[in-house]
This record gives sequence, structure tokens and C-alpha cells, in this order.
Amino acid sequence: MEPKEVNEEEKIDYIPFIRGKNIDLCPRNSKFAKQYLRWKNDPRVRKYARTVVPRTLEAEKNKFERKTERWTDHISLDIWHKKDKKPIGNLGLGHIDWINGWANAYLFIGEPEYWNKNIATEATELLVNYAFNELNLNKLHGGVAVENIGSWTVAKKVGFKVEGIQKHGMYVDGKYVDAKVHCLLKEDWLKKN
Repeated sequence: MEPKEVNEEEKIDYIPFIRGKNIDLCPRNSKFAKQYLRWKNDPRVRKYARTVVPRTLEAEKNKFERKTERWTDHISLDIWHKKDKKPIGNLGLGHIDWINGWANAYLFIGEPEYWNKNIATEATELLVNYAFNELNLNKLHGGVAVENIGSWTVAKKVGFKVEGIQKHGMYVDGKYVDAKVHCLLKEDWLKKN
């Protein structure tokens, strides 16, 4: 299937912030609010993303109207597929502690046809590099349901190490499941890369 041509208006929406090989990380764009909403309400996508409250288009659009300060505790970017010329997911750093130099790293691919294609690995590597080399953070962490094999496999490939298992750390599909708590230190990332 040939990718569609991008018209001039769509080119304005594609503003790479971090360039990768197959994907770029771009600032989120209110034009894609319906797409974000579809991802967040899709049972397959939201299962491990912990989106348990239904989202509305109005609420999604309101996120773009909030005023933020220069130093925020949350940075969110779109995963833009270069060949197909469209956003396919979202990733970012949450709960950033600028004093102690750590943040929670998160990622989801909202379009299931892009799962299991190493896109999450490339996106995570770009995010980690940004966090350590541009933001000067020292530690990234995250929690992943033990059943979410895809996510913890990506974390391991990128270099995250399991700090522990949080018993019954998440409630998924009507039951409590354990969560793997991962972390990656800047010094380990720099040694590896």
C-alpha cells in the first residue's frame, strides 16, 4: 500500500522535534485530538496504558488549551511514522523531578498494526537519549504489568533493569496483576552507547 501524499496543510502538522530512522518524535498537535481519543478509548490499546475512565473529545481538546510553564513536570510527544506520514502513538516523561533528576518514562502505540515492528524500541531509545543527553536527567523508571510482554521486552532491549516486582501493582481485566518496576540510570545508558 503506497503512502498518501502529504498536502501543504498536513506538512505544517509534521514538525519533527527528534529525528529517528523510521519514526520521528513530534510535538503533540490538537488537530489529531480525535485520533488520540480513539487510541485512549480502544480496549486493545488502553488495556495496559491504564486508561480506565472514558475520554471525551472535549476533554482531549482542553488539554491543548492549558497554559504551561517553561519547566513542566510532563513532556509528551507523538510517534510519527515517516513512511506512512502519520502519528501512530505517544510517549513521554511524566512526574519529572528536576531537582533529583528522574522521570517516569511511558509509551504506547495507538495503532495496533504497528505493534511488534520494533517501533517501540526505536521510540524508547530516542526518548532515553533525549532525557539523558538533552534534559540531563539521571534516572528513568516505569512500571509494566507482568503480562505485558511487549513492553517489558522493549524495556529490557533498551537497557532498563528490573528493580523489583510490585505485587498486585495493577488492576487489569478484572484482576490484580503484578508489575515489573524498571529503571535505567544515565551512567549505564552512556556506557552502553
